Amino acid sequence: MELYDLMAFIHIIAAIIGMGPGFFMILPVKAATTMAELQYGYKIRNKLHGSVMIGGTLLLLTGLMMGVLRPYLFAQGWFTGSLLLFLLALAFGPLVLSPRSKPIKKLLQTHPDNTIPDEYVRLSRKLFFYERIESLLFMIIIILMITKPF
Repeated sequence: MELYDLMAFIHIIAAIIGMGPGFFMILPVKAATTMAELQYGYKIRNKLHGSVMIGGTLLLLTGLMMGVLRPYLFAQGWFTGSLLLFLLALAFGPLVLSPRSKPIKKLLQTHPDNTIPDEYVRLSRKLFFYERIESLLFMIIIILMITKPF
């Protein structure tokens, strides 16, 4: 097996580890009906986020390594487009998602009873809207990687 083939193999495994759970990050908290369930759902999300971070880092590193090993890839639109979309999605975390999740984290820590407050519903809608946009970006990246349309 060539180094490029090894990188491609790791890249595919990283996509499964990193992107797979990322598509389902909303589910553990959407079904919550009490604050205790919601807090537990966010604990699950945090554990999934670790997998997303590891897989995402491996995706970026192996993708760049494949480009270094086969420089012509940087001239392919699907490759550079995927890379740019990935970097955009990566920037979503600290620039878009984190500022919208901090008030939710604070609310989860300070809310006094077991009912889910209306404030959480309002805040989570905004957060989940942007998470869905990020998932769409990742879906486009996957489609570009599979179809290599240009």
